[in-house]
Amino acid sequence: MVFIVIDGLDASGKSTQAFRLYNFLKSKGRTVYLRFHPSNDNFFGIKAKKFLYSKGKSAHFAAAFFYMVDVIRSILLYSWRKFDYTIFVRYLMGTAYLPSPLHTIAYHFFASIVPKSNFMFFLDVTPEEAYKRIQHGREKLEMFESLEELERIRRKAIYLALIDKWKIINANRSAEEIEKEIIKHCN
Repeated sequence: MVFIVIDGLDASGKSTQAFRLYNFLKSKGRTVYLRFHPSNDNFFGIKAKKFLYSKGKSAHFAAAFFYMVDVIRSILLYSWRKFDYTIFVRYLMGTAYLPSPLHTIAYHFFASIVPKSNFMFFLDVTPEEAYKRIQHGREKLEMFESLEELERIRRKAIYLALIDKWKIINANRSAEEIEKEIIKHCN
């Protein structure tokens, strides 16, 4: 089984690229499992999403806590299943949403206990582009979807991506260009 992670800021194109990769691999006759976080099919993912639309420090920590438990739950339930490829959308970079320096501590802790891969992609979109996409495509904003939050989170996420095996992909380009780069790395 090949384990693939697609992560990035909100509105970086994670879902778009995950679906494109899923369809590409399926067209090649591969079996593929695709998992999004936070997920809609369990208590932890639902709680994480609920807290993302709340305000304040307690909501911030609750969203992060339930998100991390949701990811760990997915690893325990789905990583062992018999597929040629497993794609997780949002994974370790959720730790970048934690306050400093807790984000680094949490990243290293989780990176030491969860599976990692040579196929971990961080879709790097500028905060300005992400914010523009969010404004265009969302009716309701999450707590981290302001320009200031996106700038802060991107700085932390890039730092984390650079200290590990992440492939940083310029996500300010067209979906087709990004897809080609991801597929090139997966071959």
